[in-house]
Amino acid sequence: MQRVKLGKSDLEVPVICLGGNVFGWTVTEADAFRQLDAALEAGLNFIDTADVYSRWMPGHKGGESETILGKWLAKGDKRNNVILATKLGLDMGDGKKGLKAAYIEQAVEDSLRRLQTDFIDLYQAHRDDAETPLEETLGAFDKLVRQGKVRHIGASNYSGPRLKEALKTSKDNGLVSYVALQPQYNLVAREEFETELLPVVQEHTLGVIPYYSLAAGFLTGKYRSKQDAEGKARGGTVGKYLNDWGFNVLHTLDEVAKEHQSTPARVALAWLMVQPGVTAPIASATSDQHLTDLLEATKLKLDHASLEKLNTVSTPAVAVKA
Repeated sequence: MQRVKLGKSDLEVPVICLGGNVFGWTVTEADAFRQLDAALEAGLNFIDTADVYSRWMPGHKGGESETILGKWLAKGDKRNNVILATKLGLDMGDGKKGLKAAYIEQAVEDSLRRLQTDFIDLYQAHRDDAETPLEETLGAFDKLVRQGKVRHIGASNYSGPRLKEALKTSKDNGLVSYVALQPQYNLVAREEFETELLPVVQEHTLGVIPYYSLAAGFLTGKYRSKQDAEGKARGGTVGKYLNDWGFNVLHTLDEVAKEHQSTPARVALAWLMVQPGVTAPIASATSDQHLTDLLEATKLKLDHASLEKLNTVSTPAVAVKA
């Protein structure tokens, strides 16, 4: 599998990242182990998770995904063959949230324990914490890197101005700097990344690992009516795409997929992989077919005409008018 540099880091990652948010949620531990084994065998060894996955499930408290990953990593000598990314900052209950230095020190130890490892390749702020000075947050991250507990740091869900301010804070104070950004970006969610974040990414040579690369499953073609989404785990998330504009995007995906003897999911990922700034889209899999789509998407080369079709039907200007 093709590999690319993650921003200014020394990490060489595959051109797609396996999302671990489904482990312990819609994918059982046994199925996760099987999926992870298959992914690693295929060369897909970049895995993203977060401490909060899957706290939203009844009876869960967070840490379920990391725990499953940790058990898998402990089975055999896998750790040095895997690029492991996780996140902190979202509410874990009992006041455990945010990016204050004391909490960062606690959260990393909790993640390391669950993951059964002594270092994290990419440790990311899951969301900006406006109540904590950037100097404090980045100083805490800097300490973790110097201690060897974290190799690199990244940011997720930052605005363009705040990301720029964080990068300047690191430079001005001689602190470790974000090397990667994890934003929401896909065919039906383009405007914020392309207008506000991409200029900062390109100026500072950051790696970009977009989440919701398939728009919570919408771009696979799984949801073609409001009835399709009813009662589904991500039905509420995809609801905003179930309109004429969203269905036009799906129709074009179908056309391009047919022309390339492919699938809508593969085409949507192939489109994302060639967008300016993007390093490796994050996508999760809940079946063998989904994993196959992720792997095959890395081999799909879309021609100029296909890319233009997709760009036109999904332009933010068209989305706003819909």
